[in-house]
Amino acid sequence: MAKVSVLVAVYNAADYLPACLDSLKRQSLADLQVICVDDASTDGSLAVLQSYQQDDSRIEVVHLDENRGQAHARNVALRQASGEYICFVDSDDWLSDDALEKAVATFDTHPLTDCVLFRLVYCEQDSTLMFRDYPQPPFEVLTGREAFRKSLDWTVHGVYMVRGDLHRQFPYDETCRAYSDDNTTRIHYYYSREVRSCQGTYYYRINALSVTLKASVRRFDYLRANESMRRQLLGLGVGQELLDEYENCRWLNLVDVYMFYHVHGRELTPEERRYGLSELHRAWAGIDRRAIEKGTTAKFGYRPCKSWGLFRVQEWLYFTLRGLIGRNR
Repeated sequence: MAKVSVLVAVYNAADYLPACLDSLKRQSLADLQVICVDDASTDGSLAVLQSYQQDDSRIEVVHLDENRGQAHARNVALRQASGEYICFVDSDDWLSDDALEKAVATFDTHPLTDCVLFRLVYCEQDSTLMFRDYPQPPFEVLTGREAFRKSLDWTVHGVYMVRGDLHRQFPYDETCRAYSDDNTTRIHYYYSREVRSCQGTYYYRINALSVTLKASVRRFDYLRANESMRRQLLGLGVGQELLDEYENCRWLNLVDVYMFYHVHGRELTPEERRYGLSELHRAWAGIDRRAIEKGTTAKFGYRPCKSWGLFRVQEWLYFTLRGLIGRNR
């Protein structure tokens, strides 16, 4: 058994893998297992992984013949993980040399802690790399439910190390090819006795080709991932207040995905646009609009409207006007 198992889901990341894997090889905590799952890459990712595997016995490589998305790849790695603690590192990201050691030290110092968040730093590539910290309010300790609640709108982020037994009990949500794995983070927080943070740094590369940033039909998966989260909340038996809070989050996310449709729809195929619009319509119809905060529904662009047609007119006007002043992302 390793002290820490690191899950690395890989898809077409050959240019970034050396930085990721080198940072893992340099960890001051040597007792680790690195499980890299190649999700049917079509570039040279597998060859890069195999060369690192030959050089370091702590690195294990699994190759998948069919691309099934990040959550599935991570679950494949999770089934192979032996570590007392488990974390992920995306294949285009990297860690500070002491990141794993500092997270484990936090667990050792605080035996009731079940999740430890890394310090998260965004890295944006221009002519040079620019770094900025994730805007997370500092905290010493949160209860699991406090962390869960703060994760609904990502007041606290989702880059962390978790006790292995808790992760194995709750593997990644594979509802969607993208986004639904975030739900698992929230479940881990919910069932934690304590959630703490450490100063070990996770460097998150802002990659314009990632699913979360590029114009892809996968963006509409976010709506289904939100629905999966709501189903899980119902299964957990959370109170109506928390359900209502999450419905408000779902409404904000719906408007955000509609902006993507408005801004990037022409970059999708006609079939993808029809699918995206049908997903937006279905999500709009499925949200309990009585739960949306009045301060939200009072804003133009966020009003629920009595019909889908009126809502579409509102969104077209709202995002057209925002576009004229350069406010659409």
